[in-house]
Amino acid sequence: MKILRTVFRIIVGLVFVYSGFVKGIDPLGFGYRLEDYFVVFNLPAFIPFTLFLTIFLCVLEFSLGISLLFNLWIRKTVWLLLPMMIFFTILTFFDAVYNLVPDCGCFGDALKITNLQTFLKNIALMVFVLPIFAWRNKFRSALPFWGDISLLLVTVVGFSTLSIQCYRHLPIIDFMGWRVGNQINKTETRPVTFYVTYKNKKTGEEKEYVSPNYPWNDSVWLADWIFTSQRVVDPNKSQGLALRVEDQHGVDFTSSVINNPDYQFILVAWNLEKTNREGFRKILPLYKKAMLDGYSFICLTNSLPAQIKKFRMDNGTAFDFYNSDDVVLKTMVRSSPGLILIKNGVVLAKWGFRDFPTYEKLRNEYMTTK
Repeated sequence: MKILRTVFRIIVGLVFVYSGFVKGIDPLGFGYRLEDYFVVFNLPAFIPFTLFLTIFLCVLEFSLGISLLFNLWIRKTVWLLLPMMIFFTILTFFDAVYNLVPDCGCFGDALKITNLQTFLKNIALMVFVLPIFAWRNKFRSALPFWGDISLLLVTVVGFSTLSIQCYRHLPIIDFMGWRVGNQINKTETRPVTFYVTYKNKKTGEEKEYVSPNYPWNDSVWLADWIFTSQRVVDPNKSQGLALRVEDQHGVDFTSSVINNPDYQFILVAWNLEKTNREGFRKILPLYKKAMLDGYSFICLTNSLPAQIKKFRMDNGTAFDFYNSDDVVLKTMVRSSPGLILIKNGVVLAKWGFRDFPTYEKLRNEYMTTK
């Protein structure tokens, strides 16, 4: 039984540590998921506290995982573990049935699973959590009481600091499509596979074939078999990124931006009314020097034309503004504004507004002379 208890707590501990970590290093990303829930359940009063709740939940999950993984004060921490699991199991049940939000963000953007898979994952975890709770008085730490408390406090403080640091700057690990080094203008396509199913008229037997590798031109075979269904496997659906760059008239400039063979600066501010205006002021010297060197510098936003016009007048921003989907913009860089440098479709670097570099430093580190 001791071995079984150890296996159970390690399995649950690893899941909680991983889940808490991948969300905690990207608090803005998980915060967007929480806002979706607040909207669905008509809880607008909670939206101003999204950041606090995000970091609190991630730190709690990570700390519970550490408690289980290293057998620290389990007799007390399971009283947080079980209610937390019950709450999220019920929540994900309604997600699985009613699809309340398209992505619950269970593992952040590191691992995408469906709402049904999330619910089944929680059911599987409950199989381990319930016995852990029942066995809670049998767990004995190798450390004294103050040792357990000290390590848990260090975990809480340390991971809280890391999460806040990732919020103020950028995630230390970027799981998004626009991560540094990624090719964002993929054009290669893989073959689409068509599967056809035929049913035997006499026996009722069904067989699936990869088209056109079946005896479609055999009249004798066709006399005994009848077509019933077809399915398509398209491996290209998940390729590429959904960015679309439009001007105020709806003209598409996406290709000229992401396929620019020269250095391309992209400033991202999905909502100009909520963006950090000091960040825009900080970027102006870099913009002016980049333009003097002949490089393209644009800003992508989801704001309305009237808002863009007012913002430009209020802040003296001369660069061009284009529109894009706000969800896509939030995945490009976890900062508003945030700066991305690409060349020929490859992401070279990205910065949050608190870390905007000088043009000279940027040029020396990421750009070669013309």
